[in-house]
This record gives sequence, structure tokens and C-alpha cells, in this order.
Amino acid sequence: MSVLEEKRSPDSNIPVKKRAPSWSDIWVKKNTKSLKHVVFAMQLPTLSPNDPKSQTPLPKFSKIDRTLLLSDDLLLKILAKHPVSQRNPNSLVCKRWLNLQGRLVRSLKVLDWEFLESGRLFLRFPNLTHVDLVNGCLFSPRNSGILVSHLMGSMHVGSRFSPYWRLCQENLLPVDMVDRGLRVLAGGCPNLRKLVVIGASEMGLLSVAEECPTLQDLELHKCDDNVLRGIAACENLQILKLVGSVEGLYSSLVSDIGLTILAQGCKRLVKLELSGCEGSFDGIKAIGQCCQMLEELTLSDHRMDDGWLAALSYCENLKTFRFLSCKKIDASPGPDEYLGSCRTLGRLHLQKCQLRNKRSVRALFRVCAVAKEIVIRDCWGLDNGMFIAASICRRVKFLSLEGCSLLTTEGLEAVILSWQGLDSLRVVSCKNIKDGEISPALSTLFSTLKELKWRPDSKSLLASSLTGTGMGKRGGKFFKRT
Repeated sequence: MSVLEEKRSPDSNIPVKKRAPSWSDIWVKKNTKSLKHVVFAMQLPTLSPNDPKSQTPLPKFSKIDRTLLLSDDLLLKILAKHPVSQRNPNSLVCKRWLNLQGRLVRSLKVLDWEFLESGRLFLRFPNLTHVDLVNGCLFSPRNSGILVSHLMGSMHVGSRFSPYWRLCQENLLPVDMVDRGLRVLAGGCPNLRKLVVIGASEMGLLSVAEECPTLQDLELHKCDDNVLRGIAACENLQILKLVGSVEGLYSSLVSDIGLTILAQGCKRLVKLELSGCEGSFDGIKAIGQCCQMLEELTLSDHRMDDGWLAALSYCENLKTFRFLSCKKIDASPGPDEYLGSCRTLGRLHLQKCQLRNKRSVRALFRVCAVAKEIVIRDCWGLDNGMFIAASICRRVKFLSLEGCSLLTTEGLEAVILSWQGLDSLRVVSCKNIKDGEISPALSTLFSTLKELKWRPDSKSLLASSLTGTGMGKRGGKFFKRT
């Protein structure tokens, strides 16, 4: 076909050849209105401030939201690039942006329980995967000026206190109301991955287990043995924190019965934290035998019976063992031949614990003899006689001591000189460890370390004297970048 067409002039019979219309001509004809908007916007800046025409009001189409030309998916991608601190201002632009910002929210702390039960939570935030209900489960008396704060949350309390000082227990929502909220949450958040709740029952957790198969992380406050029956239905649970009792806030009981139910139901656990829980050898043994994927175990303010420490040897894949705020380790661990050892353990952490029983500390280091990392922070009672028990851990490569005020330079030296593989040492706020008591053998060890942080007290001069010497930087000259 020819790209030219023949047309005769009205004044002449001479044929005139005209070019066929291009695709751009066709687009301009169909989009004349949009093009006028663009042309008008391009001409606006040419008007000077003194021009009287510039004082005329703009046409209505100049107030059109240009973001309406963008699809929701495209605008969501743009908003997702903004920092988290910008989300609240963005949500104030218009209703559309408010809804889009709600779709970007994945984690939320619920403060108003009615907001959950009414279903408005899911209309406002339809893609939630992490929900914390603890603050929403607490109701505060009106006109109360007394605020109680805890790691769990904050709440207002009345002027009349309980004789047992269980403040949180008196300000909890009824169990049936908490369960009803969990059923609503389970129906509105089928992709829920993490849940934090307090005061729930077995039935409430069962509804979450049935409707939220992707639940992997669960934190339960005020938990007891009966509630653990509902947890056992969460087959894909990998991270679990159980809080039985908190002194001054609430009281609940988790015993060997609950730990056994938990072990038989949640066999895919990787991380487990037991806070304020009771139990004994049987409960820990059941967890070790059934939860064979368990890699991290944390005990916080535990109330375990004597002899439980020997059950740790059943945790065959345990890599990290933590003690937090424990008043004791194991008052009667039993004979050494029954203790066993965690063969895969790599890290042993103790923080804010009371290490006053030499026998229990010795048993702990014996069970964790293959640990490669030992961290002791703000623990009371750790003196030279206690710390010498750590000599059995001959594979240690990293040692961190902080707030160990009873330990001396002599006690530290007696242990770390026996560790042939020590690479990193950190000593902070240990006032009885002095620079002037460092022996030549200890100085030689310092020079071979890859990493050294030495601040036993505010008067220590060793750290400043090491600057520029290369001490504590073994291998640095071989790995410098060129």
C-alpha cells in the first residue's frame, strides 16, 4: 500500500498528495483534554508576579490530585520506599493515602480492645503479621495518676493496692473477653506470624492455632499448664516465650505437666524461653527428647526443682544457653557422673544472676564444658573460687566479664591462661581487677589476642597505653586492605 493518498483541491483539478496520519496524530486527537492540562501547567510559570493575569483564580482542574493517575500497586511501591518515620505524615494527606499506609503496616501494638473486637483493626491494617495484645488486655481505672511501668508494658493503677501486690492480675480483662478477641484476630489475620498476649485460655489459643497455620512466634504471659494444651496445636511454632509468674504483677503455674504437653505438641521449636516457670528434671528432659530442633534455651527467674540441670544433656542440638535474673542455678545438681554434657553448646550467657552456690556453678560449667563463648554480666557472688570452675571449659574463644566486682586479677589469670584457644577478651567494670597486678604471662597473652577490651575500672590506663602498639590486633598486618 502507498503511504500517500490522492486528494483534489476545490479550486483546481490538480491532485494533491497528502501524508497518511501517524500514530502520534491519532493519540493527540483522542487525548486533547489531557494535553490541554499539560500545556496549561507548562504555561503557568511564565506569568510574572506583576502581571494582572497572574491574579486570576486557577481553573478547577488544576486542583486535581495527580497521584490519582497512579495505580494503588505503584503508589504502594513508592510509599514503601519512604522511611518509617514518614508514614504518619503520609497518612494525613488523604483517605486514599491513609488506607495505603495501613496496608504497609505489618507489626502493631493494640491499645484499645474495642478496636480489635469491632473489626476496625483489619479494615485499617489488613496485612498484619505481628500483633501485640498485652497493653490492650489491661484496663486502667479512670482518673488515676499512678503509673506503673514494666518491661511488659505500662498501666495506671488505683490508690488501693492488693495485699499481695499483684497489680496486673487485678487489671486484666476477663478470660472470656480475651478469648473472644483472639477468635476475631484469628479470623481477620490468617497470615499471623507473631502473637503476644496475656490472660488467654486454652480455647482462645486453639482458635488461633486453627485459623493461623503460619504462626511461628508466640509470647504468652500469665500462662499455666491448661493453656499449654492450646499451644500444642500450633504445629509450626518455632519461637516460644512462656511467662508463668512475675513478682508483684501476677501469678500463674507452669509445671512439668505443662512442659510435657508443650514438648509433645511443639516439636519444631528452635527457641524457647521459660520465665517464672516451675518444673524439674522430667519437664526439661521431655523438651530435650521431643524438641530435637531446639537450638536456644533461656531461663529467666526460674523456679525449677533441684536436680533439673542434669536434664540439659538430652538437648542434643542446643547451641545457646542463657540465664537471666535467676536467684539460683541448681541447689542440688547431683553427682558429676549424672550431669552429662551438652555436646553442641557454643554460647553460655549469664546476666543478673546470683552465683552464690559454688556447687551449682561448678555443675553448670561442667554441663557447658564445650562452650566457645562465655558471657557473665552483672552477676552477684562470682569470686575467684566460683570462677575457677570455668577452667573446665577449655574450648573458650571469647570471654566477656562485666560488673563482676568480686573477681580479682589473680582469679582471672588462673582461668584464662589455661585456655589455649582464647582469641577475644572483654573486661568491663570489674573494680578488683587492677592494671598493676598484670603479670608478664598475662601481658604475653594480651599481645596474642585478636580482640581486647580492657576497662575494669575508670582508672585503668592499659587501654590508652595500647593505642598504636598493635596489641590485641593479631593478624592485622596480614589482612590490611591495600
